[in-house]
Amino acid sequence: MRVCLLWLCCILLSGCGLFAAPCRVGSAALKIVPLAGQVAAAPTDACANAIDPTPTRS
Repeated sequence: MRVCLLWLCCILLSGCGLFAAPCRVGSAALKIVPLAGQVAAAPTDACANAIDPTPTRS
């Protein structure tokens, strides 16, 4: 029973990207706007990164 509960918790926590998807889609839509899009998308980017941090690219 404990193993099943641990497995279920791991499955639920691995889906955090699903909860960040609305923030990421909203951010992508805002970034389409010329000039002001990047500035307007900053709060939604912060929201998405707080929910599901993305690895940094080097």
